[in-house]
Amino acid sequence: MPSTLSLDGLRFAMVSSTASAVDADAPTTFDYHQDGSLIWGEYTGDTVTAGRFVGEVAGAEVRVSFAHALASDGSVVRGDAVSRAERAEDGRIRLVEDFAVDGVDHVSVCLQV
Repeated sequence: MPSTLSLDGLRFAMVSSTASAVDADAPTTFDYHQDGSLIWGEYTGDTVTAGRFVGEVAGAEVRVSFAHALASDGSVVRGDAVSRAERAEDGRIRLVEDFAVDGVDHVSVCLQV
């Protein structure tokens, strides 16, 4: 990955998560915006009705705080996540994210679309 990661204007789709099953036909998608090291965006999809994140890029690492409403019951989930950017075999960016919900550690993988 480049020393300065640029995600501005990119969209990622979740391909796997230990926190929930991912619907391959309607996965949660994440839209990224960036200004320097500041990063923010929104997400929605199979398990999330609306979500927002804000944070920073440092090298190939993305650190964010997030909040989203669950599609199942409307409850709000908040947390922090750290993703490392990798190059997929086809050249797209893959984000491997470590996060915790209710004190339980999880890992999700998102791929640039």
